[in-house]
Amino acid sequence: MYNPSVRFPRRNPVPRGQAVVGRGPLSEHVGFRYGLVRRSKLLPYLPSDEEWARLQEIVAQETVRNRLMFALAYYGALRREELVGFRVSDIDPARRLLTIRAETSKSAHARVVCYSAVICPVLAVYLHRRRGATTHSGALFLSESDRNFRQPITKWSWSKTVRRLALQAGIPAFSTHTLRHLRLTHLARSGWRLHDIATYAGHRNVQSTTLYIHLSGEDLLRKIAHSVEQMDMNLGNRVFGG
Repeated sequence: MYNPSVRFPRRNPVPRGQAVVGRGPLSEHVGFRYGLVRRSKLLPYLPSDEEWARLQEIVAQETVRNRLMFALAYYGALRREELVGFRVSDIDPARRLLTIRAETSKSAHARVVCYSAVICPVLAVYLHRRRGATTHSGALFLSESDRNFRQPITKWSWSKTVRRLALQAGIPAFSTHTLRHLRLTHLARSGWRLHDIATYAGHRNVQSTTLYIHLSGEDLLRKIAHSVEQMDMNLGNRVFGG
């Protein structure tokens, strides 16, 4: 039976891990103590090339707003909060840039991302239609449902939209964050430096970025072929005979 007089501990009795600090006025960080339960970090899900192409074909049948949100989320490697938080004033059409304000970013740091020229005509059409919705002149993406018509779209509504599209494409593991993972991985495959990818993603350190980049076996083989393949061959020839 619940007893209101019993105070529950504020700290988790099964800690994930904590830094070990020495005692005394000159104490310093001396190491890290692992928690009782080991945490496993899994690779983020990424669709295959066939699944990605199939999903794009389904998105092509959507409304202009949904197609733009999908494309911008991918181009900018955006979190869903950043995507739905865009204002019309955040767009720089002349240079194809989008400003992510600090208040919508998880890291509380503003940054700038870009988008492809191929969507410029569609974006122009959407903005032209968007001018008729004067209820919320600031928000870029507005709800199209009867319940919240012309209200700023919420991150939950966008998640439901992506979920519906993913199920239609037969890839239920695909989510709004998969677009971010996929874009960062594609940037890595194209040769972007890790620091540049971290800056584009809005990560404070590159360690966070490495969790998002998922290179396939073919990608790894390609990197090996362009870097240390000759040294690997020399070792193999010497150890196993040429």
